[in-house]
Amino acid sequence: MQEYRVVSSLQPVRGTHDLIGEDRRRFTHVVETARRIVGLYGFDEWATPVFEDTRVFSRSLGDTSDVVSKEMYTFEDRGGESLTLRPEGTAAICRALVTNGLTQSLPQKVFYAGPMFRYERPQKGRYRQFHQIGAELLGAAEPLADAEVIAMGRDVLQGLGIAHDVVLELNTLGDMASRDAWRTALIAYFSERRAELSPDSQARLERNPLRILDSKAAQDRALLADAPMIADFLTPDARTFWDDLRRTLDVMGVKFRENPRIVRGLDYYGHTAFEFVTERLGAQGTVLAGGRYDGLVAEMGGPATPAIGWAGGIERLSMLLEDIPAEPRPVAVIPMGADAQAAAITVLQAMRGAGVRAETSYRGNMKRRMERANRMNATHAIVIGSDEIARGVVQVKDLDSGQQTEVPMDGVAAFLLSGTPKKA
Repeated sequence: MQEYRVVSSLQPVRGTHDLIGEDRRRFTHVVETARRIVGLYGFDEWATPVFEDTRVFSRSLGDTSDVVSKEMYTFEDRGGESLTLRPEGTAAICRALVTNGLTQSLPQKVFYAGPMFRYERPQKGRYRQFHQIGAELLGAAEPLADAEVIAMGRDVLQGLGIAHDVVLELNTLGDMASRDAWRTALIAYFSERRAELSPDSQARLERNPLRILDSKAAQDRALLADAPMIADFLTPDARTFWDDLRRTLDVMGVKFRENPRIVRGLDYYGHTAFEFVTERLGAQGTVLAGGRYDGLVAEMGGPATPAIGWAGGIERLSMLLEDIPAEPRPVAVIPMGADAQAAAITVLQAMRGAGVRAETSYRGNMKRRMERANRMNATHAIVIGSDEIARGVVQVKDLDSGQQTEVPMDGVAAFLLSGTPKKA
């Protein structure tokens, strides 16, 4: 006979966590709220695989990003293919756009929700398996598209009841010509101060100096005050785009604060970059962020396609929630004796079919079943005995008021639904 050894010390892998009880309810509330609000803007939900060909991310995120260079979960499968657990959702959505032949049916408005994976140091609100909601508007090049996507993010935060604790910070990265001129100026500025840079920023200097602006190292931050600003290098077209975006946000009533240091952590952004930030989560205060990425679809083998989007961390958003909808209180069905079991099952299923949350105990006498009904915070107890079966009725006891009513067995659901459910 095979023996099984119980391992009592098993825990979730570092950087992962279980979603149970209120944690799961908060998580679900974030996703359902976002799904409802983006639907008002005409966004449809897509779901992509949790792992992709590694090239989907290595080509799109850029070799200089920390995600590619340090944080991706990459492995070789049994067929020798290099696969990567998705570290973010945008690249996978762009891959799906091309793979499914949808570049001829633009614009596409896409919402997604699901797990992402990055090997980084776990901290408050940041995990190695984390979850995001995200929205991508693919195929629209106008500033109005950017403003609408940003306004939609603001509306999601308002729907969650946390917008009052969050500030929208906004920046422009300009067009390609703007960034090339800015990049040249940044290289010249930081090259003169190379010895003062952190080791990571010294490496970034040659590959992508814009990433230095996003550094958290103290010695790098000390150099930023005098660093060249993108505003000094904007082409006329890029400045017009930036002016139109800010003007449209004003018309939409979206308040923002300009922050010229926002560059975002991935390499595919241009023009608009934005972050919704809060002070309630400490140093890791960004809860929803994104920007424009007009070159990413082409990286996937598709045509040049303008795009704008954002993503928000579900765990971080969940931590900010003050109130979430209460779980609906159940109704307890209590058979008195084995003979009443079949009738109780019939009543249970009838109520569930009508949309009433109904439960029963699997064992125990009348007293224990009533105790369990109270522990589960039931609104009513439906008591069924041999006498009730003979007369085709049940006894419905309101567990809040103590009032008891005799109701026809086939009318229990209608009786419960006819009144206003009592709250805890």
